[in-house]
Amino acid sequence: MQQLPITDLAVIGAYLLGMILIGVYFSRKNKNAAQFTTASGTIPGWALGLSLYATFLSSNTFLGVPGKSFGGNWNAFVFSLSMIPAAWISAKYFVPFYRNSGEVSAYTHLEHRFGPWARTYAMVCFILTQLARMGSIFFGVALALQALTGLDMRTIMAVTGVCIIIYTVLGGMEAVIWTEVLQGLIKTAGAIIILWLVIDGMKGGVSDIFSVGAAEGKFSSAASASPTSAPQRPGSVPVWIFINLNNFGMDQNYVQRYHAARSEKEAARSVWLCVYWYVPVSAVFFFIGTALYAYFFQHPEMLEAVRQQAAVERGVAAATLSPADYGDKILPYFMVQKVPAGLLGHIIAAILSAAMSTLSSGMNSSATVFLKDIWQRYVTPNPTPKQEMKVLHLATVVTGVLSIFFGIAMIGVKSILDMWWELSGIFAGGMLGLFLLGIISKAKNAAAVAATITGILVILWMSLSKYLPEDLQRFKSPLHIHMVIVVGTLAIFLAGLLFSRMQPRAHSQS
Repeated sequence: MQQLPITDLAVIGAYLLGMILIGVYFSRKNKNAAQFTTASGTIPGWALGLSLYATFLSSNTFLGVPGKSFGGNWNAFVFSLSMIPAAWISAKYFVPFYRNSGEVSAYTHLEHRFGPWARTYAMVCFILTQLARMGSIFFGVALALQALTGLDMRTIMAVTGVCIIIYTVLGGMEAVIWTEVLQGLIKTAGAIIILWLVIDGMKGGVSDIFSVGAAEGKFSSAASASPTSAPQRPGSVPVWIFINLNNFGMDQNYVQRYHAARSEKEAARSVWLCVYWYVPVSAVFFFIGTALYAYFFQHPEMLEAVRQQAAVERGVAAATLSPADYGDKILPYFMVQKVPAGLLGHIIAAILSAAMSTLSSGMNSSATVFLKDIWQRYVTPNPTPKQEMKVLHLATVVTGVLSIFFGIAMIGVKSILDMWWELSGIFAGGMLGLFLLGIISKAKNAAAVAATITGILVILWMSLSKYLPEDLQRFKSPLHIHMVIVVGTLAIFLAGLLFSRMQPRAHSQS
């Protein structure tokens, strides 16, 4: 285990203690379900915007994005740009829809439209997606902190998880939002510090980054890549737009914040504020990855050390590994070697904040849908305030523990972002298609059931056909796995329209 300087340990300890104290502070007001889930609708729009920004800027961004641009190019930056049309649609249609519904759960309206099965289906898809996301974030933060501290990854996940569970249970949504405001600022500052250190270590400064990056094609983008593109070019603009529409339109994390805003106008404003912050800051993280590529290009001995370490962990020859195979390890290794004492504690706090903001939000929103869509729907329709709080607290703890196990199961994956994008597309289950079918079409319950079954079969085929034996390869999906969310959504929506037209229409009697 590496011995961190006492100043860095003090910064990390102060940060973790501060997060818990925030939870303790807000626990005084956290006495009912409305306060726990939506802060009773008292949050200003600017704070919600920074909270949404912090949720987007998870450790997947902090570590995964530099790893992707180091191992490939700026293709994934299209995801950030696609937030703009998704935000416009969300602010204009989704925010008013949810605010006017008055339902805290994003999925209650599906029951009104199609029946209890639709609500439960969407809720299960959301929980699985959240567990996958939180697991990937736990894995990402453990990957970085293991390199910085030498601690076992499982230990890091457990300690981090306990701290997050404590302040989420104590403080509820209000604590989540205000800690995310602080965390968003901390990790933005951390990114700027890392970029400054990389630039400072270049022989020719910024000009060397641009010259090396341009020569190696690091600034290119594959926005027009085909749906069958290779993993390092994971798709086209529609993929990212659908992912962001699913985030803003069907993700309980965001819907809950719409209800936490003081007004519909402030809720819509928070969506745009999130975009205004995230797009340029995500560009900074992409540039960090390109800058690290140029830095390691000038320091080949460091590059070889990382490659050898990755080869040992995978049990393969170092010569067989490409930069894409060890991109996620580059930033942690650079921090170990080059971040000076005094600043390292802040960087670790920034990494922790990148994880904790999204994790606390995920735990709170998962507990909310469990209370609203499972407990109150099937167990106790009219629980007392005390019973509601007990369910919310227990569900928060259980969700946190399960996400830690998901993170442990991901140890050893090649790319954090690739794993998250793949799992999110599969677990989302095309629920955006069901949502659109409900608000745009006049499809009835039978058509929606048939469409959902069709969508699930398509998703299973796209996800599992790669495991078919060689003599059945002709039945393999020709599309890249990241297209699952697009195809699954369209399959449910278009099949719903088709089945709706096939249903016999009732004729009025004369």
